[in-house]
Amino acid sequence: MVADELRRRIAAGASPAGALLPSETALMAEFRVSRGTVREAISLLRAEGLVVTEHGRGSYARPALPVRRITSERYGRELDQLRSGRPIESPFPVNPDLPWSHYRLEKDFREVAATTTRAELFDVEVGTPLLERRFVFHAYGLAQQMSTSCLLLEMVTGTPLVDPDGEPWPGETAAQLHRLGITVTGVRERVRARMPDADEVDMLQLPSGVPVVTVTRQTYAGDRVVEVATDIVMPADRVELDYWITVD
Repeated sequence: MVADELRRRIAAGASPAGALLPSETALMAEFRVSRGTVREAISLLRAEGLVVTEHGRGSYARPALPVRRITSERYGRELDQLRSGRPIESPFPVNPDLPWSHYRLEKDFREVAATTTRAELFDVEVGTPLLERRFVFHAYGLAQQMSTSCLLLEMVTGTPLVDPDGEPWPGETAAQLHRLGITVTGVRERVRARMPDADEVDMLQLPSGVPVVTVTRQTYAGDRVVEVATDIVMPADRVELDYWITVD
């Protein structure tokens, strides 16, 4: 009963996003229930992603966050811009309207040996040297996406792509490879949903119960895989995937 009524108030805007909910004592008096019942109701709403609880502040209706729309057209749009010589205006590839002033990137580059999973995705031998690039994309004041992108080390050694100080580049991997004379001809993405791990909860500031959308990407130049991104991770409540498929 308590959870149902609080859920209704949040949905109706009676408890607007960011507004504190009544205290436990107030809810106990209003619904004539025990403290344990109130806490159970708040816990349920937290698990549904409707409520956030902060020590010293209390529980409040979770603020509505901007939803990013990710389309299958983004790679083609970027390649068209590169081929025509038009500048890529936004550093955030999935949101071309985001200005540079609203964007921040954390990055960490290192040389690693291909694991079994990465070797299979690249179609190379286990242990093949890779450049691993870990990114956290920040926009609208929040971490919006985590990703790990790998390039074949022999392909990028001695190029600007090995220098983390060069990030963020305008555009995504296709734009970076284009500058090396490598033309991307295809991208394969596999999408799934799962619950986040502890690091993802902390970095993406995820309330209890909110899953993540993950993408595994292979970038092709002809028949060769030239980049692999494993676990591009995005909060499921802040992203909308919009894919257009043409059937011949």
